[in-house]
Formats: sequence, C-alpha cells, structure tokens
Amino acid sequence: MRTRATVVAVVGAMALSAVAVPAAQAAGGGPRHAVDTSKALHAALAGKTAFTGASPARSGVPYPLGVTFGSVKVNKGLPIAAGTGGRVSVPVTFKITHGAGVDLSAEDVQLDLVLYRGASFAHPVRTLIGDYAPSCTDTTATVASCKGTIDILPSEMLDNVDATAWKAAGYVIDWNDVDPRSDDVDWTKVGYTESDALATVRLQRLSRLTVDAAPEPVKKGRTLTVTGKLSRANWDTDKHAGYAGRPVKLQFRKKGSSTYSTVKSVKTSGTGTLRTTVTASVDGYYRFVFAGTPTTPAVSAAGDFVDVK
Repeated sequence: MRTRATVVAVVGAMALSAVAVPAAQAAGGGPRHAVDTSKALHAALAGKTAFTGASPARSGVPYPLGVTFGSVKVNKGLPIAAGTGGRVSVPVTFKITHGAGVDLSAEDVQLDLVLYRGASFAHPVRTLIGDYAPSCTDTTATVASCKGTIDILPSEMLDNVDATAWKAAGYVIDWNDVDPRSDDVDWTKVGYTESDALATVRLQRLSRLTVDAAPEPVKKGRTLTVTGKLSRANWDTDKHAGYAGRPVKLQFRKKGSSTYSTVKSVKTSGTGTLRTTVTASVDGYYRFVFAGTPTTPAVSAAGDFVDVK
C-alpha cells in the first residue's frame, strides 16, 4: 500500500503534532492536514507527554466536554465497495447533543467522525477520514445535525486485509484559545470528548462479473456454451484478479419476460473463469449471478441475448 501524503493512519482521528497542526479545524472547515491531534490527546489523558508519550505530563489532562454522538449512519447503512483506483466518497451523517456552553461553530472547535479498524479508537490498526471536516447545522440550541464524507483512495490507502468490518468513532475538541503548537500545552484548558464504536460498516473489494453465450445465433436443440469471469479488486496489486473457487449461478430469462430463473450452479476456476453448457431452446438472456461474501459484494452480469433459430 502506498501512503497518501495528506493523510496519516494515526492513533485516533484528526491529530496534532509539534510540527504540523492546522490553525483551526472547525466543523465545516478547510482541507485536512497530516496532523496528530488525537494521539496527543490520548497521551495527555493517559498522563503522558503529549508528543513523546514518554514521561508524565506536567500540564494536566483535558476536561470532558458535555457532548454525545447519536443517529450515526455510514454509507446509509450499506457495505462500502471499493475498486482499485479513483476515489470513493462515503457519506456519513450523525447528530451531536451538547451543553449550552459548547459552540460547535467556534473557530477553535474541531470535530469529526472517522472509520477505523483495530482494538479501539485509541489503538487502531488503520484509520480513514474525510478530506474535509463535517458540516453541522443547529436544529435546537443543544442539538446539531452533521454530515460529511469518508474519502478513500484505494490504491494509496488499502490492502486486502482491510476488507473487513470497520467501526465509526467521533470526537469533539474545544481548544479554548490554547495554542496547540505550544511546547507546553496546558491541557486543563482543553475540552475533549470521544465516542467509540458508534456504528459498524464492512469495507469490501469491488467485484465484476462477465458473461458470453455462444454461438449466436444458435439452432434450437444445439449446445450453447456460456463463459464468463468473476474478479474482484486486489488492493495489494492495484488490479482486478480472478476470484477462485466461488459458486456462481447461471440464470436465464425468456424473451418478453422480466424474471430470471436459475438453470444451474457453476464454480469459478483457479483464475476466476466460468464455463458451462446448456441446450438452446428459446430466445432469451443468459447471465451469471454471484451472491457475494463478507469481503466481496454480490454482483450480476448483464444479460447476454441469444437468438435461437
């Protein structure tokens, strides 16, 4: 996997470091930077030096903000399918309930919803964030509705092991005019709240399925050979590769009908190819259908029409 220059898989979400910190990352703010805020905050909360995590902190710990997350939806509750290139922008929506003293629109308030896999938000194996902070709209004096995206560049961010369940976590930081670039941050003046395991979503390797029935046209009663291939994204090589040993259904739809029926089941070869034969009887469409697996989404080939003479 190649690492994107503007995003770092850090402990937690958006982050603060001694050398790279956004001046402000308020809700709906500008583009992200490669920073290390959550790592510093988790270190401070654990009584460690914010940037090294080595020695006891001398400047206290952040105080808890009166903030809760709710109604979290990632990709409208559906699995995320990613290919080998381009960008996948995954919609996220959530609500934040906060105390009257918390102003989510303040310039020194940061908030985000991120995806991670691993034991916990504080100790993730990998983290995915959006290019921009979520935007929030107040619905009452203490409730805000927020929306954003998780932006994924598969060729730069994903390996095959990432095709698994991911969790959503959210956080809010109120810097209260504290300079996060200071060598000695007074953490007692910084408000922080995070919520872990707010939702779960599966990240899957995008699948493709082809079909070709031949010869065309074919005489009634003659043998028709149906071939195809099942493949899926390989995030280790940035290419699609055949999906071996998977059961696939061959289906047929008679001309003039809108319903497919299963003819037989076929297994893919070691390279993902499919090959089977049927006896031609009437005009219609043949297709292959793959039911999917936890790591790979279901997919159906477009029907291939056969003219039977």
